[in-house]
Amino acid sequence: MVTSISSNNDGATFEKAYSYYKAREYEMAMSLMIKSAQEGHKKAQYYLGLMYETGKGTQKSSEEAAKWYLKAAEQGHKIAQYYLGLMYWNGDGVPQSYEEAAKWYLKAAEQGYDKAQTNCGMIYLEGRGVPQSDKEAAKWYLKAAEQREILAECMMGQLYEEGRGVPQSDKEAAKWYRKAAGQGNTNAQIILAEMYEKGKGVPKSYEESVRWLSIAVEKGDSIAQNNLGLMYKFGKGVPQSDEKAVKYFLMSVEQNYALAQSNLGMMYADGRGVPQSDEEALKWFFKSAEQSEPCALYEIGWAFLNGKGVLQSYEEAAKWFLKSAQKGFADAQTSIGYLYEHGMGVPQSYEEAAKWYLESANNNNSMGQNNIGYLYEIGRGVPQSYDEAIKWYSLSASKGNERATVNLERLKKIYLSDEEQSLLHQIKK
Repeated sequence: MVTSISSNNDGATFEKAYSYYKAREYEMAMSLMIKSAQEGHKKAQYYLGLMYETGKGTQKSSEEAAKWYLKAAEQGHKIAQYYLGLMYWNGDGVPQSYEEAAKWYLKAAEQGYDKAQTNCGMIYLEGRGVPQSDKEAAKWYLKAAEQREILAECMMGQLYEEGRGVPQSDKEAAKWYRKAAGQGNTNAQIILAEMYEKGKGVPKSYEESVRWLSIAVEKGDSIAQNNLGLMYKFGKGVPQSDEKAVKYFLMSVEQNYALAQSNLGMMYADGRGVPQSDEEALKWFFKSAEQSEPCALYEIGWAFLNGKGVLQSYEEAAKWFLKSAQKGFADAQTSIGYLYEHGMGVPQSYEEAAKWYLESANNNNSMGQNNIGYLYEIGRGVPQSYDEAIKWYSLSASKGNERATVNLERLKKIYLSDEEQSLLHQIKK
């Protein structure tokens, strides 16, 4: 009976403290919250931890916050368990420990707390504090996503897109991205827009792509601004307009988005929507290059190669092409390969040329495929092989590369019998 009266008093003290907290009278709330927490009321312990963490009604103290979160967590308060997990994850007020973070995330997740379930998905996906497991990650992300936790919905889209822990399915990926996008997640909106543009998991629709990008643009997202600019540049889902393309690129560069800086540079280089200016183009390419944007690095190389807005220099061209090529930009890989093949700005080397042409070819670049085909045909930098030459010429020609088509027809007449030529023609069909 005494316990019952004490419990009621504890609850009454907490309710009074909480009313002050809601009214933002934090100093009044603090004294009562301490009293209730010291008497063992778990909600009071949680809110006291929150007040110490945020500095409401008291000086901020991560150590005090962790102390009170722990008391509430040990009594099963799921949000306190989650916040204690965060503190261990970040080493804030407690020694950093992924294992301790995982322990508390899991306790909160098992009680159905959606944010903790999302974090459990993350720790299993990354293998931090727990053994890495895509299946366990998918399990926890799904539990959270079924409660409409936005990040979890987005992550379910990613897991289905990549086939991690679940069967690969673009259709399922689009379904989950749409759920997150509908709740306002800009990353999901941008990804869904791209899926509509490509017809990936959804019917191809430039109009739907533009619709989702426009929603993200209204929130000021720099990536969406850039991507909407590209839709106007190429007239996809909207009337083609260089001026509107420039407008959205400018909105994006105001937020220092590197790809938009590069795209704006291209508009100046081509004189589209703005007066043509090699100098202005280079200004934006260099700004983008400061963030190591591969396309901008390549365009600077191209400017030095052709003396556009700068003094012509093969050495400078090679330097910038190489920077871009090392980041996987296929056009730059082809270009640096060409400079090595001909000894322009770099020591002549068929081996280096072949290395970069192969990188480009494997990145599906038609010119790189043609050029490595030629080196295989003549046996420079790679072992001579007509079979390899025909393979690469065929891949390049299938993408419409006219030079590769000529090379393929010439080599077929030299190397293949009539029967083999007929078979190759059938395969291409």
